[in-house]
Amino acid sequence: MTRPLCVIIGPGEGLGRALAAKFAGQGFDLALVSRSEKNCAHAIEAVEENSGTARFFSADVTQPHTVESAVADIYHEMGEVRLLIYNVRGRFDSCMPLDMTYEALEKTYQEEVVGAFAAAKAVLPNMIEKGQGSIFFSSATAALRGSARFPLYAIGKFGLRALSQSLAKAYAVNGIHIAHFRLDCNLDVPVMKELFGSDYDPRNFADPDDVSQTYWLTFQQPKSAWSNEVEIRPYTEEWTY
Repeated sequence: MTRPLCVIIGPGEGLGRALAAKFAGQGFDLALVSRSEKNCAHAIEAVEENSGTARFFSADVTQPHTVESAVADIYHEMGEVRLLIYNVRGRFDSCMPLDMTYEALEKTYQEEVVGAFAAAKAVLPNMIEKGQGSIFFSSATAALRGSARFPLYAIGKFGLRALSQSLAKAYAVNGIHIAHFRLDCNLDVPVMKELFGSDYDPRNFADPDDVSQTYWLTFQQPKSAWSNEVEIRPYTEEWTY
């Protein structure tokens, strides 16, 4: 029996790895898209530990044609895509709004919005034809509020949320489940232990494996009760909006 296929664009060692492990454990094969195979090493290992098949495909989300090409190769080599997860996050650089450069703003838009659109555009026609499929976008609370210190990040996530809502409103009627996952928290990944040092407390962070469970539960939702906006935070989080 053919296993369903999940594509993850941005399969890093944190949430990307956890998502790959979760869906492999639920019977999926994984197509992992990144600029280099090194970025996928943790996700590939997690898939293999869960008896799945994982393959790397190269693309740069700032070059949308490479995303379309990678997805075309995935269809040709691995089959139809049941779920696409766009799990890309640009640099979290701090600056005042007037200090944003045109180059940085354009790169943020390419990473957060254009790349996401290229990925969705590459899978939607087949999903519409089949009358099923899911597209999930990993995002943040920055999608709901501007920032004096991190305007680039907020602008990118605002755009991603608008894209997700627009696609959902247009194509849900075709049986396509599109959801924007808003993580109002820090993820419990190795770099956080280094950043927080003695102040590190795992209760204040979201476990990536637990977050991946929420993605899985959302994927299982029946058509009559879909969520298109999903917010996630640990029980200790002080809501930031």
